[in-house]
Formats: sequence, C-alpha cells, structure tokens
Amino acid sequence: MMEILEYLKVRYASEKGQGIMEYALILAFVVVVAAAIGSGGDLQTKVKAVFTSLSGLFGA
Repeated sequence: MMEILEYLKVRYASEKGQGIMEYALILAFVVVVAAAIGSGGDLQTKVKAVFTSLSGLFGA
C-alpha cells in the first residue's frame, strides 16, 4: 500500500511542476512577442501579414 502511495505522490508532484513551468514559458513568449509588437518595427508588419493571411485562408 505504501508503494502505491509513494508512486502516486511522485507522479503527480512532478506533473504539477511541469505544468507550472509550461505556463511560465508560454507567458514569457507572449510577453516577448507583445513587447516586440508594441515597439514597432519590422516584426509588427510580419505578424500582421501572417494574421491577414490566416484570416484569408479561413474565409473570415
């Protein structure tokens, strides 16, 4: 019985840490992209072109 509890504790504790790290990486990516878009420049033009192209593909 103790082996099963130890297994479950190790398994779910590690997945929780992994989930937090994934959310942190996604948040960091969004912040970097938002900062690059907000500062203007060539990246802003390219991102707008990608979204325009995607909206054209979906017929929106």
